[in-house]
Amino acid sequence: MAPSMPNNYELEVVRSAKKGESISKITTRDLNVDRDNDDLIRLGKRPVLKRNFGFMSILGFSCTILITWEGTLILFLSGFQNGGPAGVVYGYLLVWIGTLSVFATLSELVSMAPTSGGQYHWVSMLAPPSCAKFLSYITGWLTGLIALTVPDYNPQAFHGTLTFWAVILFGVFVNTVVSNQLPKFEGLILILHVLGFFAVLIPLVVLAPHGNSSDVFTVFLNGGGWPNQELSFFVGLLGNVFAFIGADGAYHMSEEIHNPSIVVPRSIMLSVILNGMMGFAMVIAVLFCLGDIDTVLATNTGYPFMEIFIQATHSVAGSAVMAAIVTMLALCSTVGLLASTSRMFWSFARDRGLPGWKTLHKVNARTSVPIWSVAVTTVISCLLALINIGSATAFNNIVSLSIVGLFTSYLLAAGLLLFRRLTGFIKLASDSPTELVNTANATIVWGPWHIRGILGVVNNTFACSYLIVILFFSTWPPATPVVPSTMNYSSLMLGAVIIFSIAYYLIYARKEYQGPVLETEQPIYGS
Repeated sequence: MAPSMPNNYELEVVRSAKKGESISKITTRDLNVDRDNDDLIRLGKRPVLKRNFGFMSILGFSCTILITWEGTLILFLSGFQNGGPAGVVYGYLLVWIGTLSVFATLSELVSMAPTSGGQYHWVSMLAPPSCAKFLSYITGWLTGLIALTVPDYNPQAFHGTLTFWAVILFGVFVNTVVSNQLPKFEGLILILHVLGFFAVLIPLVVLAPHGNSSDVFTVFLNGGGWPNQELSFFVGLLGNVFAFIGADGAYHMSEEIHNPSIVVPRSIMLSVILNGMMGFAMVIAVLFCLGDIDTVLATNTGYPFMEIFIQATHSVAGSAVMAAIVTMLALCSTVGLLASTSRMFWSFARDRGLPGWKTLHKVNARTSVPIWSVAVTTVISCLLALINIGSATAFNNIVSLSIVGLFTSYLLAAGLLLFRRLTGFIKLASDSPTELVNTANATIVWGPWHIRGILGVVNNTFACSYLIVILFFSTWPPATPVVPSTMNYSSLMLGAVIIFSIAYYLIYARKEYQGPVLETEQPIYGS
């Protein structure tokens, strides 16, 4: 039976009535929220966060975290050096298809269990009982590495760190002081994301000199000095992978979304399709409008796309405006990244998987925001930014660790889903509104959004295969011969994180962490 709604929600309904909303509209919204909360209670969780997001606002959230067309510009050099023009084109298509497959798989899981915990909750509900607790715990730590993906695009050392801090503080302001405006903010950034795309694409295509199609679609490069072109191509995929990273942010906002079992999968898939289309159009435009390649690659800005803009417009001012659009949208994605990361921290703390969980799991009674989790996420990000002052290489390797951590958590969840699917472990949804489902030691049922039959098996298999390939090459350095300044230390750092998490688990967490906590009989957390 669902608990009574928190007082602050009842007050919100009264305020809405005073603003002139019809009683039928308010009642319909109440019933929808009650139904969403009932579904959350069936997962063993108490509803404590406000459901402020609808389809369009969470679509904006997903699209603006992905920033794919912006990412293809910022990370253009990575794929171009290892792969060349043709490698960038075909690598982008491979990554786009792989991303669609992976998030179709994860969307099946979020439809089954739409909680802020995301991957670690899904691993707990699907893994064999003998190892469910441990695998879920490790997945929680790996997923938390998304905190390291907050972007830093200024090539100067301490200037970049200060800029990083300023961007983080802006994200904190939106997520705390004006948190009730977060859905509207994400909707606004979605509009700017689309308008900015055309504001950059149209001048580039109209004003820049155009190359020929054979140079774009048939020329491969091996700038990394690898033994063969095929190896260079796969090493160069990582730039395009980064352009699609972060799409799982919406999963961790599930407890703040109306009808998340359907809305989250639809918004995620649509955002990957829309961003993929805009990103591919930008890739083709940039490759046809390269101009003098040697000048582009030798640019002192550190970002070839800025030199491409200058060659296209022959105007420093015009190029600066175009580059400012890209940078502004990239920095605005920090707001969504901070929101989703803090919800992940909060959820994992709620399930007692983090040190200091008794504090981190608290939610502010007035704003329904996990303030402590936002604060800790912010402090960790700001401390990590200090590394950029001492070593840009070390900082970049920490950022690249996000791919390894996130994709490992994706692979665990996707692999277990495929295993359970093939063994017939997942059942059709129960009609019983009070039955506990889709958590540890409970019945596992399909959500309303999933790919049926053999197509689902094929998609899950392809998603797992794609993740394995990307994980394998994500730890490779960008070029040979390998020297300390070009080494990719992400595998070393991943090992350090896993060793620390296992040590903490063996010493303390194994006594506290039992997987997702069944809290329906516990009081709602207060701040």
